Amino acid sequence: MKTRYILAGLLTLSLTACKEQFLNLSPVSAVGTTSFFKSQSDVLTALNGAYGALQAGGQYGQLYVVSEIPSDDTTPVLSGSVTDQDEFDKFYVRTTNPFLLSRWSDGYRGIYRTNAVIDRIAGITMDETLKKRIVGEAKFLRALMYFNLVRVFGDVPLVLTEITDPLQGYEFGRAPVADVYAQIVKDLTDADASLPVSYTGADVGRATNGAAKSLLGKVYLTQKRYADAAAKLKEVVDRGTYSLQPNYADLFKPANKNGRESIFEVQYKKGNIGEGSGFANAYAPENSGNAVITFGGGGNNRPTPDLDNSYEANDPRRNVSLASSYVNSSGVKVDYYYIKKYADPPIVNGDSEDNWYVLRYADVLLMYAEALNETGKPAEALPFLNQVRKRVGLADKAITTQADLRLAIEQERRVELAFEGHRWFDLVRTGRALPVMQAKAATIGIKTALTENNLVFPIPQSQIDINPSKIKQNSGY
Repeated sequence: MKTRYILAGLLTLSLTACKEQFLNLSPVSAVGTTSFFKSQSDVLTALNGAYGALQAGGQYGQLYVVSEIPSDDTTPVLSGSVTDQDEFDKFYVRTTNPFLLSRWSDGYRGIYRTNAVIDRIAGITMDETLKKRIVGEAKFLRALMYFNLVRVFGDVPLVLTEITDPLQGYEFGRAPVADVYAQIVKDLTDADASLPVSYTGADVGRATNGAAKSLLGKVYLTQKRYADAAAKLKEVVDRGTYSLQPNYADLFKPANKNGRESIFEVQYKKGNIGEGSGFANAYAPENSGNAVITFGGGGNNRPTPDLDNSYEANDPRRNVSLASSYVNSSGVKVDYYYIKKYADPPIVNGDSEDNWYVLRYADVLLMYAEALNETGKPAEALPFLNQVRKRVGLADKAITTQADLRLAIEQERRVELAFEGHRWFDLVRTGRALPVMQAKAATIGIKTALTENNLVFPIPQSQIDINPSKIKQNSGY
């Protein structure tokens, strides 16, 4: 049985062994028993479990390990011989790195939950309009999870139905990147057609068709389908559902979560109920006591001086996003870079109210500018870049060439979206990862000459060991 449980990413848990656990959890931590799916309420509970999967460390809880540390924006904390995060910073990632396995396993656990909802809902007697919406939500979540997997690993198993027997997991090999993206596009297209514009009451925070459109625009951009990206993002911009929060700092206050600029967030709720976020404590300086945040910090995901120096002198986003020092309990200034965006005081360690932005309107505006620029329309693209700059009181850029605007958009995304999980994926998407990181290799301490192989990370070795005939390692690892 041991190997069946190691296949956690594809196989989740033995269904019969966990029957009582499934029935007692709300939202369920896993779904799959035949007896569970009986009513509309059961389906909604299972769907909530799929949303809850986004909180996992291998999804958004520790997204920074694969989305920021490999970039020039942040660096990891080192503690003795523990170098698991440093491997991503300096590009000597072991195939046994635990962050790889959690990325894989937590991603497929979430996909398992979405597949169960999609497969089982057909047999439930319930309101048909709600049924259509729930399927749309599940497809949006599945697309998001696959998007995050394919950007990290490249070819990945494409599992689109509920696995009801652990042995089924051995049937799946790695599907080509093109096939994975085709399914992502299909899921998001379906979600776009079936999700509402907005929600009220307790449903606020669920996926909307604006979220589906925005994510689809990002997927097209990643595929270099620039005309398709521009068309889809234009739908989001033209509809007027979203707008920029007037004060940048207010974006990161819990009172404003799911606000006017929010398109989709991973939801957290503090209260010592297991639903709080850990970003505030994880990112606060090591050994700082309560000087920065109650219960102290882990020192993870530290901003680099390079990022600090990239802000314009009068850009208020710098002081909202990061600090280069703090004053300790003895009144002594300590030089230490740390992230400030997530700063809600926790009730207990790792129990804050800070949500995680997956998509927000400033991101859409900058993606739309990028898509227009890449279709040869820099003059049309420039106002959308400047709209983001105006929000923080910066002067308009006056750019006329596609090449110059391309770099300006890259820079604006860097400072606008710092520590929100974009920088590494932006560099890879635009073909800039290798030149940017090689130019800074000595400063960062990168241990090898980077190649195209480094643009994805290794498949967890345990997955290859369990299923060597189907799962092969990425080149260079």
